[in-house]
Amino acid sequence: MRQRQTAFLFAVAAWALIPALAQAQDDSAELAKKLSNPVSNLISVPFQQNYDCCYGPEDGGRYTLNVQPVIPVSLNQDWNVIIRTIVPIVKKEHAYPGDDTAFGLSDTTQSFFFSPKAEHDGVVWAVGPAILWPTGESDLGTKKWGAGPTALLLKQEHGYTYGVLANHIWSFADAGNHDREDVSQTFIQPFLSYTTRTATTWGLNAESTYNWKTKGWTVPINATVTHVYKFNGQRVSLGGGFRGYATQDGVGPEWGLRFIATFLYPK
Repeated sequence: MRQRQTAFLFAVAAWALIPALAQAQDDSAELAKKLSNPVSNLISVPFQQNYDCCYGPEDGGRYTLNVQPVIPVSLNQDWNVIIRTIVPIVKKEHAYPGDDTAFGLSDTTQSFFFSPKAEHDGVVWAVGPAILWPTGESDLGTKKWGAGPTALLLKQEHGYTYGVLANHIWSFADAGNHDREDVSQTFIQPFLSYTTRTATTWGLNAESTYNWKTKGWTVPINATVTHVYKFNGQRVSLGGGFRGYATQDGVGPEWGLRFIATFLYPK
């Protein structure tokens, strides 16, 4: 009799918890969808660890930790500005005989996306300036100041997010180290992702860069999977993936790995 009563109490308790668990799951799935939108109204701090292999005849590797805080700011009832900053910390192994390794900061890219708060049929767009800050060490940066336009267009429907992010950056003629080559690069990132009801996101993108000085493309194709977890009240998206290079400007790399940890701070 006591066992039946205990089982009944457990059943009642479990039934009472179902709405709360469903709500938590819905919240996580919604956060995962927002995370797929680069200009969503969500404060996030991604730590993106990349490993690329193999550069040059020595098959040198390159480790890049991108710290990428995203901070949306409300301008008025109709507009947000989303500040996206990418700070790379790089370790570069030697790729040629006699080549030295290098470790430190690379150049910082900061974008300011002006985006309307209202969406129309799930379509989101944003435009603004992108700035290149010459924070890189001697062997890891351009030593040039730069700027240019950036834009984003995407749509979200039925769990899917698809669109394109692009920018172009020119260096200033009289700003930075005059001995370094000028910068003129176009970045185009088409992306597609699907977020499940359990807050898992499967993603595919191409982080394509065209260097107008060398007339060469670098096109890594990234396939990733991430999931939103909750640790003592803190939402964190964890995941990783693999990438192969469709083409690259210069010698290497051939393939790469990516691991991502994104801390989420819903408003």
